[in-house]
Amino acid sequence: MQRRTVMLVISALCLAALLNVGGLAQGKMKDEINQSQKAAEVFREIMGIPEKSIPRDVLDRAECVAVFPQVIKAGFIVGGRGGRGVASCRTTTGWSAPAYFNLGGGSIGLQIGAQATDFVLLFMNRDGMKSLLSDNFTLGGDASVAAGPVGRQAGAETDLKLDAQILSYSRSKGLFAGLELKGVVIKPAKDDMRDVYGRELTAREVLEENKVTAPEPVRVFPNTLAQFSTRGASAAK
Repeated sequence: MQRRTVMLVISALCLAALLNVGGLAQGKMKDEINQSQKAAEVFREIMGIPEKSIPRDVLDRAECVAVFPQVIKAGFIVGGRGGRGVASCRTTTGWSAPAYFNLGGGSIGLQIGAQATDFVLLFMNRDGMKSLLSDNFTLGGDASVAAGPVGRQAGAETDLKLDAQILSYSRSKGLFAGLELKGVVIKPAKDDMRDVYGRELTAREVLEENKVTAPEPVRVFPNTLAQFSTRGASAAK
């Protein structure tokens, strides 16, 4: 009887320890979980209105998708943008584990005030994807970018825009539209990657080489992409 009691106590302690470790791990990447959830929410809301969303045929051609929720643009005379986002790319097994990025860029001109904007970037071909896998790149500089088509657009206008490496979109104050976003620098968020995957990884290792398995809480973004793209609709690894 005593032995059974001791075994039950030991089992309870082991279970508590495991739960505590899991809680600590999830607590450490709480911010990254939130980023993935916000990116997924932005994408669902945008795709929820077919007449004003990213056309499905355009989305199905994209190699990667990145969402930067609530990017802040603020300034007085000298302004700038700053924000964080999540990206996922297509692999042979579906959408990849999410990789994390920082977005920044400056501008000069007469401006005042602050504004939060959601940005969505579609990487349409291998050249566009290569820019995302690099250490950093500049939209309109290292990679060609064009305003993405919106709604049930088709035909010549859409086909011309698909020549660009990247299609960009913005949503501000409820209005979603294509935006030719130039001069913005995007680079991997190494701290976020380390928090999620337990070690420092490159964007290439996460998005293309598929070297990691995404923790369940951060899969919400690539799993959301799978819901809306009929090409390669498997869930994230």
